[in-house]
Amino acid sequence: MSQERVWQVLDSSWGDLRALSALLCSSAAAVVLLKWLGRRQVQQKMDEARRSRHLALERMEKAARRLKQESPGTQTSQILSLTMVELAEKLKEGSLSPESVLYSYMDKALEVNQEVNCVTDFIHGCEDQLKKLKKQEEKGLLYGIPISIKDHINCKGHISSGGMVKFLGQVKEEDSVIVQVLKHQGGIPFVKTNIPQTMINYDCSNPIFGQTLNPLNPQKSPGGSSGGEGALIAGGGSVLGIGSDVAGSIRLPSSFCGLCGLKPTGNRLSKQGVISPLIGMQSVTGMLGPMARDVDSLALCMKALLCQEMFQLDPTVPPIPFDEQVYTSSKPLRIGYYEGDGYFQPSPSMKRAVQHTRKLLQDAGHTLVPFAPPKIDYMVDELFTRGIFSDGAAHLVDCFKGDIVDPNLKSQYNTYRLPALVKRILAIILQPIYPRIARDLSALCGVGSAKNLWDQHGAVAAYRSEFISKWRELRLDVILCPALGPAFNHGYAGKLFAATSYTHLYNVLNFPAGVVPVSTVTREDEEELKRYRGHYGDPWDRRLKEAVSGAVGLPVAVQCVALPWQEELCLRFMKEVEALARGTKRNV
Repeated sequence: MSQERVWQVLDSSWGDLRALSALLCSSAAAVVLLKWLGRRQVQQKMDEARRSRHLALERMEKAARRLKQESPGTQTSQILSLTMVELAEKLKEGSLSPESVLYSYMDKALEVNQEVNCVTDFIHGCEDQLKKLKKQEEKGLLYGIPISIKDHINCKGHISSGGMVKFLGQVKEEDSVIVQVLKHQGGIPFVKTNIPQTMINYDCSNPIFGQTLNPLNPQKSPGGSSGGEGALIAGGGSVLGIGSDVAGSIRLPSSFCGLCGLKPTGNRLSKQGVISPLIGMQSVTGMLGPMARDVDSLALCMKALLCQEMFQLDPTVPPIPFDEQVYTSSKPLRIGYYEGDGYFQPSPSMKRAVQHTRKLLQDAGHTLVPFAPPKIDYMVDELFTRGIFSDGAAHLVDCFKGDIVDPNLKSQYNTYRLPALVKRILAIILQPIYPRIARDLSALCGVGSAKNLWDQHGAVAAYRSEFISKWRELRLDVILCPALGPAFNHGYAGKLFAATSYTHLYNVLNFPAGVVPVSTVTREDEEELKRYRGHYGDPWDRRLKEAVSGAVGLPVAVQCVALPWQEELCLRFMKEVEALARGTKRNV
């Protein structure tokens, strides 16, 4: 081949290579540009949501000022000091006006929000609700009571963000059933509260509205996912809140913030009109429920919600009204108890809280019986984790498409999005060193097939039957057990999702469960924490020790549990614990 011919061939090849290089470079540039445009669009949506919140809070401030002018001379501090039951009585008898109560709580909510960033929206319809109340002849059980609502529960004219960009701009056309019933009973929903991104986390932070702080100690998390509710109520900016719970999301913020919270049986209250990243997941039961400063407030809320209006609006809810006789009973109880579940060693204050409460109950004339939850490792790994992520976390990972991952969720997200094969290989490698973490990775692979999903559902039902048989064998009325706590330092919840074992057990079982604060962390607890090793001595045990450190003076709660559909008995037990812990109860 002549030299000229060689140069012609090379020239042609180089031309093709140059064209290919240009094509590759332009494609890469296009990808980068599209990603940049996508991120910019996400940022614009988040900026718009923040502007909307700012305007809503300004509107709330103006509304509070206007209501204040209509009710001069109101003793705001006196109103805020009343329990919800006292408030309801004074509103019903007319010695307090709904206007004065609403603006008192609006003012306080704005103040608390400035400190801890817990409010995401002002429910401007509360002013219309106020006008409607004046025209109603019959006063409902919640007449004039201001109520805060967790972000993802639909309110007409507002978004339910779930802490995710994908839901921004979707203004809801009607109230959720629970909000409709609250209004029917005279309640005034007035703010929506912050949550963690996706709500599958028990801190309280998302890229849209930021981090919520614990009003008892800003270095601590308020818990989650109903963390905005916990922070607002604990800060005094709400007297009653509605949260939700699929692994402890009512009970954990109640524990961290020193409140009372109830997770009812799965279908005791309506869940219609609520957004979730886990729609269709049936293995673990999520629920809506109340949060408040005392047990009587929870009972009054449940009594108000379990009415004909709810049963008509949502016929899937069993028409079982609140049983006042069970709640007010003083019959001695036979109580099962345990100080640790065997999966996560309780912190010193958690253990002491159960021991102290057990003694108070025994001294008051109740019978206490040792109880051990069966097969706890199996429950956590195969029933809870493999159940809630039965799709291998695919639905949850999809929620992040076109979104920014919150720093508090990155550890969870990075694990969830690993290919199933990688999770399995890591599980095999870690099994000899960190067996608990290895089992968790294996469970995160999900079930793999429809047949396996049926088997998993069957395994949950079999475990529930085994648990109930053990309960019946010991002739128990209720169970006393730890609630995870005290409040975590920021950034740890996303790295310790499995530490919800104390609460998520009762989501798997679908039993009603509530928490009651009974003590505070002592210096002795903090000293004992230095010797904490955990059951496995793995990174999770070390993280838990770090998470709960520096909590002297913060509240510690216990958990109270009853059998399905026995919310009244659960509340009655919670009331008993509360009275004894406060020293206001004599022996039965």
